[in-house]
Amino acid sequence: MKTIGFIGGLSWESTADYYKYVNEYVKDELGGLHSAKCLLHSFDFQEIVNLQKLGHWEEATAKMVDAAQKLEGAGADLIVICTNTMHLMAEDIEKATSIPLIHIADAVAESIKKQKLKRVGLLGTAFTMEKDFYKNRLASHGIECIIPCDIGRKDAHDIIFSELCRGEIRNESKVRYQQLIHELALEGAEGVILGCTEIPLLIKQEDSSLPVFDSTKLHAESAVAFAMEQVLV
Repeated sequence: MKTIGFIGGLSWESTADYYKYVNEYVKDELGGLHSAKCLLHSFDFQEIVNLQKLGHWEEATAKMVDAAQKLEGAGADLIVICTNTMHLMAEDIEKATSIPLIHIADAVAESIKKQKLKRVGLLGTAFTMEKDFYKNRLASHGIECIIPCDIGRKDAHDIIFSELCRGEIRNESKVRYQQLIHELALEGAEGVILGCTEIPLLIKQEDSSLPVFDSTKLHAESAVAFAMEQVLV
């Protein structure tokens, strides 16, 4: 079994779910007392948020690359970035390390393709929704991505940072996300990506009229599949 190197703390709320999911998947596959081999580099999220707000993406990239290199040096066999937004620097990490990076958008795209969907809504931070790195990755899989209107994007972003990253789950915020999903459906979305690893804390499949793609679970599952490749063959 390969050792998974997690870049986490972005926020720790969803990183805790990654740890839970990968160990559950390994247990389901191997039984007994088996669990995942993993290493974790956990950031002080406030430091990263400050860089995001100021647009200091080069400095944020340097920190992410450093984290990945430390994980590789400590014995990680693959890298998992425990957040959608910071896949903005996925290519920089791949260039600076010699171990595979399991890209979250690829994991989501494979699940979407299994359901034969072509047009999906994307909910996440403003950075993930508005920048091209995520949408372009999905487009490389033949998947068109649509996002909410300006007000919708602001509401989705604010709920993530002011509530979900603090572990606060509010019913009125769930209702707002359900409204956004309904609006995306009216725009032709056939499914919706929960493209922030905190959103699944708020929205489950039963809360949505569209098929939901939980980026956290799908990413963790993809990482385990890669890590266990030699075990399962």
